[in-house]
Order: sequence, then structure tokens, then C-alpha cells
Amino acid sequence: MASSSSYNSPCAACKFLRRKCMPGCIFAPYFPPEEPQKFANVHKIFGASNVTKLLNELLPHQREDAVNSLAYEAEARVRDPVYGCVGAISFLQRQVQRLQKELDAANTDLLRYSYTDIPPASLSVPPGLTSFQQMPQRQFSARFGNEGSGFYRQSTTTAYSFPYALPWTDTSSEDISEGGGGGGNL
Repeated sequence: MASSSSYNSPCAACKFLRRKCMPGCIFAPYFPPEEPQKFANVHKIFGASNVTKLLNELLPHQREDAVNSLAYEAEARVRDPVYGCVGAISFLQRQVQRLQKELDAANTDLLRYSYTDIPPASLSVPPGLTSFQQMPQRQFSARFGNEGSGFYRQSTTTAYSFPYALPWTDTSSEDISEGGGGGGNL
């Protein structure tokens, strides 16, 4: 980023603050004269002296990212004074969750359709049962980002149905306290 003082035009910050833009101006590389609104928003939200202190405390290679973050936050705060960029983040998180649910529903449909394409003779029924309808149905959905504890959880909206009982969820065979793993009576 070239310094705007080489063009004999003050940077947007110095122009806004109505001061002379010196050759070593800390704002010049990040607030070019072509983008006056960028500094105006940053100044309105954070203040010029706070931005100066922040930029002086950072290493030179970190300053551009910091200014871009400040400019983004200031623009978001000007557009939405209450929520700022948090409103945009919340909107995007809800959109990701909605799209994840749609993806899970599509995957569920794919699983359902792929099981209907298998000829019935190739499916094996455990001894003692006459059809898959007699088997207990367990439903599980895929894991979502930050919802819940991060483990797979039972769901009713988008579910994968297994035609067999899973050993870690089946409690119908015997009581755990009678067996040998649940602690029992002392």
C-alpha cells in the first residue's frame, strides 16, 4: 500500500481530521483518500485517538488486518446500531443451521431411497422376526455445530432409522443393576 502523501493528497483520516498528512502518517497506508467513508465510520464508532493507540501497539504486519476488522465492525455498527456485526453473525449461524437441517433431510431421503432400491430377498431378517416392521426403530440425526453437547442425539425431525436395536441403547434384555456393570447393591 503506497502512502497517499506521495500524491500530495492527504489520507482520508487526515482529511477528515483537517490536519496535514505527514510522510510517516500511521493512517495513510490503511485509509486512502479514495475511501473517506471508511475512516468516517471508524472514527464515529471508535474515535481517532483510540485507533491511533491501537495501531501503534500492533506490529506493522498486523495493522492491515486490524484496520479491516475495525472498518467492518464500524460499518456493521453504523448499519445496525444495536447488534452490529453480531446481528450478521447470528443471521449467518441460523442460515447454516437451516441449511444443515436441509442437508440432513436430503441425506435421509437418499438413505430411504437407497434402501428401497435393494431387492427384498437380499435383506436378512433376524431369526424369530417375520419382517422389519416388528423390529424396534431407533432414530438418530447427524451432529450439528454448536448445538447441544456435540454428541449424536436422538431427533424427531431428520432421522436415520436403523432396523435393529443398537447394543448401547438397548435396555430391554436385562436390568443393568442385576448384570455386572451398573454398580449393584452393596
